[in-house]
Amino acid sequence: MKVQHELLKALVEKREGKGALLEHEVKRLLKELGIAVPEGIFVSKGQADRISRIVNIPYPLVAKVSSSTIISKSEVKGVRIGIKNEDELKKSVAELLDLKGAGGVLIEQMQPKGLEVITGGIIDEQFGPVVMFGLGGVFVELFKDVSFALAPLKREDALWLIKQIKGYRLLEGYRGEPPVDIDSLVNILVTVSELISSGFVKEIDLNPVALYPAGAVVLDAKVSLAL
Repeated sequence: MKVQHELLKALVEKREGKGALLEHEVKRLLKELGIAVPEGIFVSKGQADRISRIVNIPYPLVAKVSSSTIISKSEVKGVRIGIKNEDELKKSVAELLDLKGAGGVLIEQMQPKGLEVITGGIIDEQFGPVVMFGLGGVFVELFKDVSFALAPLKREDALWLIKQIKGYRLLEGYRGEPPVDIDSLVNILVTVSELISSGFVKEIDLNPVALYPAGAVVLDAKVSLAL
């Protein structure tokens, strides 16, 4: 926890009173904490004309608008996927930087399809730091298949949390699909629980997290700081 506290303290001081970290800042933090994120690079407005020289990530790519004022990237059409070459990348970056409030673009290597889950944490007024876990997509939107636990979590607590959802069988392997890497998922949940109970974080949202037979990758991440 000491290392995490030092990293978070540095981020809080750097943000100078601003409540939310940008996605590339969250992912840099997660990577330093041992959580896998896509290979990526943040491109500011001033770097847009040097895309071909600063981006050396294998195609296909994903590009996302980065902004402290845009709440939902999807609502402003702030995401481009399946970018296959440099011409498409330059076009995508130009379009994203043209969006109101855009401060830059996060360019990442597109990840293979995996089983998507969500996890996050909040500070509940009654219970304090709480961690949430559930399957992604329609499972959380339609069926509300999620589970909750008080933070921080030990590894056995995280495993218990995972097994509480109705769709747990999908994680074990279902209808010929291979089981996912539960150990990597447990690592993510424990890290989320430590972050939300650190005193520096008000809310954390990792959605989605792609699970694979070997490993797990956080595809999208948000963190609000406790000011």
